[in-house]
Amino acid sequence: VLLRARAIETQAYVVAAAQAGRHNARRESFGHALVVDPWGSVVARREDPDDTGIAVAELDGACMADIRARMPLDAHRRRGLEVLAGEAAGQ
Repeated sequence: VLLRARAIETQAYVVAAAQAGRHNARRESFGHALVVDPWGSVVARREDPDDTGIAVAELDGACMADIRARMPLDAHRRRGLEVLAGEAAGQ
């Protein structure tokens, strides 16, 4: 659910790589590699979380452009805040 939310709020594809399998006696990972489109729909995933391999999806630039036109989040961005963030970090 969190990866789907990130895709929606950034209006971008999210590609989530994930390790699977037992690494040693104390560490095991459970996979779930997936690709999420800018609407939050999962467009590719590894069905078996224990299986190794890759999830492949075609990224559609026209889809992203359509979403950004229909939901223009960038128009509401406050410009110049990155300067303030740098000053706060002592840069």
